[in-house]
Amino acid sequence: MGRNSLKKILPLLIGLLLVYYSYENTSPENRISVLNSISKADYKFVLLSIFFGILSHLSRAFRWKYLLIPLGYHPGTLNSIMSVFACFFSNLGIPRSGEVLRASVMRYYEKIPFEKGFGTIITERIFDVLILLSFIFTGLLISTKIEIPKFSLNFYFLFYILLFALFYLFIFKTIEKKGLFKNIFKFLNGLKKGVFSISKMGNKILFFSHTIFIWFSYFFMFYIVKFSIPETYNLGFEPLFVAFVAGAIAMSLTNGGIGAYPLAIAAILNQYEVSYEASIAFGWIVWTSQTLMIVFFGSLSFVFLPILNKKTLTKI
Repeated sequence: MGRNSLKKILPLLIGLLLVYYSYENTSPENRISVLNSISKADYKFVLLSIFFGILSHLSRAFRWKYLLIPLGYHPGTLNSIMSVFACFFSNLGIPRSGEVLRASVMRYYEKIPFEKGFGTIITERIFDVLILLSFIFTGLLISTKIEIPKFSLNFYFLFYILLFALFYLFIFKTIEKKGLFKNIFKFLNGLKKGVFSISKMGNKILFFSHTIFIWFSYFFMFYIVKFSIPETYNLGFEPLFVAFVAGAIAMSLTNGGIGAYPLAIAAILNQYEVSYEASIAFGWIVWTSQTLMIVFFGSLSFVFLPILNKKTLTKI
């Protein structure tokens, strides 16, 4: 098995292993309790959670358009929305493959060069990571159960800035001057234009508003589910916010958070006097509902993209 194949399969294997671990570390009685909590949940709150999940993806599609416009591209709204759902659907199978697919979809249907589209997606991800980091630090600050680790941000920040500067000076400049790998340099130049399209963007306020809205939708999507289970109904802001952050981190460990997400939620909520059975049930309800939403709309996107772009395809 090649290295690339291992990268694709390993997260899924880890996820399945965590599902097995979760199953084996609960007694038959506990499994019945978990299933009872899931079956007796008030699903009108779960549906409301799914609604907020849909809103976050729609907002992400609109936000992306603000980064593409400065590059001279005005993608169709439906294509942008369907490419986002297809992206998240693809990530369930192969981690990070969705970003490549998303840029490829827009290149195929909207004639946006792949490197420029992919560059704008990198910019999106940078801002998403910054928001996630701010949520992590907020969670550490408000948590009465988790201690803040000691670390020096200044050291790591300066180290990576220096590393990037050296890489640029000695690699990119050499390629540019000697005229080597022209296609590679052209790709990197297009990628750079995509990444820095935000500097030429005229609707920065709307871009940042969508970014904030996306993450607050993620949180409300999570928070609302607390009303579906009696054991979590009266939980306050702190345990749910910290659990949300833990779940967001767990999503990057395996394909779409399979296995890791419910365990991360249970590990946090259990510290706040919520039974393990209710905690793991809460995590599975959130993960399953959002995953089914992605599978449903992602599948529809793959079906309707070629249908709605039939006129475009006939011109090729």
